[in-house]
Amino acid sequence: MGKAQSDAIDRSQLDPDTQVRIEQAVLDVFANREFHRVGLIEIARGANVSLQTIYKYYGSKEALLFSSLDTWLGQLAARMIDHLQGIEDYKERLRKVFWVALDFIERNPKVLQLMMSSVYINTWRKQGQYEYPELFGTFIRVLAEGRAKGVLNDQVDEKILLDYFLGVLFRLAQSWVQRGMKDSLTKQANVLFEMLWRAIAKPVAA
Repeated sequence: MGKAQSDAIDRSQLDPDTQVRIEQAVLDVFANREFHRVGLIEIARGANVSLQTIYKYYGSKEALLFSSLDTWLGQLAARMIDHLQGIEDYKERLRKVFWVALDFIERNPKVLQLMMSSVYINTWRKQGQYEYPELFGTFIRVLAEGRAKGVLNDQVDEKILLDYFLGVLFRLAQSWVQRGMKDSLTKQANVLFEMLWRAIAKPVAA
C-alpha cells in the first residue's frame, strides 16, 4: 500500500464542513461527466480546498468518489432503518423499504446520475465497498424475514430476490432520469410495488 493510500484511510481529522464541501463538489462534477473526464483539481476548486488536502485525506480519484458514495448510501441506510421502526406487517415493511429508496432517488437525483455516469462496478468492487453491509444488509434482512414468514419465494437464493428488488429499483430510477425526471416515482410507489411483489412473493399452490 502506498503512502497516499495509507494516508487516505483515516479521515477522522478532516474538518466536517470541509468534507461536506468536498462531497458536494464530487456530486456536482461527477453527476455531469464520466469518471475519466474529471480531474481532482476541479473537485478541489469546487470545494474551495487545496489539491494537497484531497490527496492527504483521499489519496486518489477513485477513493474520493467511493468514499463520497459511501456517505450517501449511509444516509439512505439510516433513513431506511428509521422508517422500518414500528411496522409489524411484513408486506408493509417491504413496501416501506421500496418507498424510501424511491424517495431518496427523487430527493438526490445527482447521486443516481453519478452512479450512472461514473461508477464502474469492477473498480467499486476493488474498493471493498461494493457490498455495503449497512444498506444491502438491511435489504437482505428484510428479504430473509419474508422467507422465514413463508411469504416470499423460497425456490431461489435470497441474493436472487435482492437482484430482482434492486434491479427493478435501479431500472425505474434510471428511466426516470433519462426521461427528464418529470413524473414522481413515489406517487406511483404503491402500484409499482405491487408489480414487484407479484414477482418475488411465494407462488400460490394450484
